[in-house]
Parts: sequence; C-alpha cells; structure tokens
Amino acid sequence: MSAASRVRVFAGAAEAVGGSEFAIEVDSIGALLTALNPSTDPHIAEVLARCSFLVDGVRTSDAGATIAPGASVDVLPPFAGG
Repeated sequence: MSAASRVRVFAGAAEAVGGSEFAIEVDSIGALLTALNPSTDPHIAEVLARCSFLVDGVRTSDAGATIAPGASVDVLPPFAGG
C-alpha cells in the first residue's frame, strides 16, 4: 500500500482547482496534473501549465518528474511583484 502525497496549492491555482490542500496518491507531476484537473477543463489546464512544483523542496516543471509515496508537493503559480 502506498502513501498519499500531501499536495498544497497556492493562489490562483488553488482557486482554479477548487482547494488548497489534498492528499493524493500519484507517482509523477503528470499524474498530479490529471488528478487536479480530472475533467480536463481548459481554464484549469492553462493555470496549471504556468505553475512550477516543489517536490520535497526540489523545484521542477517536468511532467515526468517522479513523486515518491508520501512526498510533499507544492503547486506554485507565478507570483507578481518584485
């Protein structure tokens, strides 16, 4: 039995996917994107396409990046400001 990953979603991405924290069993960023947008809503897909991800503190935007069971994943949209 694998452990669910803790996924935190911030700002506009949280608004798009309808929540800010999830426990999801996924093995890659691509699988996470599918889980966050199961209906393949084009608006959600557009928002998520601009995001980067921190998987246990390591930044990636690669859909093939692995997510280990029980990992912590942050979904980070681009932030404004300077």
